[in-house]
Amino acid sequence: MSSLFLIATIAGRPVAIESGQVESVVDIGTIVPVPRAVAQVRGLAALRSRVVTVIDAHVALGLTAPSRPAGRAVITVVEGQHYAVLVDSLEDVEPFDLVPLAAGIALEGGWRAAGCGIVARDGKPILALNLRALLPVSA
Repeated sequence: MSSLFLIATIAGRPVAIESGQVESVVDIGTIVPVPRAVAQVRGLAALRSRVVTVIDAHVALGLTAPSRPAGRAVITVVEGQHYAVLVDSLEDVEPFDLVPLAAGIALEGGWRAAGCGIVARDGKPILALNLRALLPVSA
């Protein structure tokens, strides 16, 4: 059965995020750094009268963080806490069938931890991400 997925881009790669993980998509403004926070926490930002923890998806995936300012983010909620996961761009929401990752698929570093399946868009595979795997929370 098909589910809706948000298509985003991180480090030049398209990724699919199941809509149940997405509260909203936003533009993030000023981010206030948090001293001694884990590396993937870029800081805190105000969003609709609420403070959100801003997560740098590049760092969470073990990649080099881009030197540009924050822009688009996917808002997700885990255990009542709101997180803004920074992405390079957002494309569209489309229905897809999620296929489990095959044992032979080689994913490096954080991609392996965050990948939760594959969807096919125009015949091309797109990695589906579990946003929770990018967050500094316990499973």
